[in-house]
Amino acid sequence: MKAYIFPGQGAQYSGMGKDLYESSSVAKKLFKTANDVLNFDIAKIMFEGTEEELVQTKVTQPAIYIHSVILAKVKKDLFKPDMVAGHSLGEFSALAAIDGLSFEDGLKLVSKRAMLMQKACEAEPSTMAAVLKMEASVLERILMTITDDTVVAANYNTPEQIVISGTVTGIEKATELIKKANGRVLPLKVGGAFHSPLMQPAHDELSEAIMATNIDMPNCPIYQNVNGQPVRNPDIIKSNLVKQLTSPVRWTQTIQNMLAAGANSFTEVGPGTALQGMVRRIKSDVETNSL
Repeated sequence: MKAYIFPGQGAQYSGMGKDLYESSSVAKKLFKTANDVLNFDIAKIMFEGTEEELVQTKVTQPAIYIHSVILAKVKKDLFKPDMVAGHSLGEFSALAAIDGLSFEDGLKLVSKRAMLMQKACEAEPSTMAAVLKMEASVLERILMTITDDTVVAANYNTPEQIVISGTVTGIEKATELIKKANGRVLPLKVGGAFHSPLMQPAHDELSEAIMATNIDMPNCPIYQNVNGQPVRNPDIIKSNLVKQLTSPVRWTQTIQNMLAAGANSFTEVGPGTALQGMVRRIKSDVETNSL
């Protein structure tokens, strides 16, 4: 069975999507639609923008969504999923690619999500860090001892890589304790504590937008971040999308559940190859590729 996976923030690069635009009338039409929805020329930034321009929150998340969904639409003869999943932002791309969301509605939600997340980031200094080669249960026990600050497990990317998220001081405290327990910590260059309680202000407003958006039953199951379970019911999909912003991304569990359901190949749809590497670290002998 074929699984298709969609990347999240961090996969952007200058020139993304340009080959699609130049080779497909469908892509040209969708890029124009994207420019109209966002009220700025995001296509130009994607094709020619500097790294500094591409990392702007209002650009990064919509750009990855646009690239991923247009790629699935243009290569529809090759995009034949039995199941899909997306990492954080990628969940919106995955849903649009399997016709659970319209391209325009998905882009509006992603743009609003990006703006609200940026606003939440500016409200309190916060950050994230990757913890390597430490069991989840051990890390979770360490984090539970920090009661005077906010720091939580945010992304369960692979059995050997978990990203933590919290206030700057919370991450500093966690880092000290993790190192004492012989863990390794790598600070991440991000502007906020994504998938943590610090995103609650963004969560509340995004919840209203998601609930007001039409979501149809998708063409195949989508395995959602909050619990790694397959869903096709639009009401459950909405509820999980609302929870996603302040809940951890259970990527390891998601991939394990897709494997248990019969997935024997994983195809990444969008910029980058990071998710393929994560999948291989979860199951080394599984087939991975790009669309």
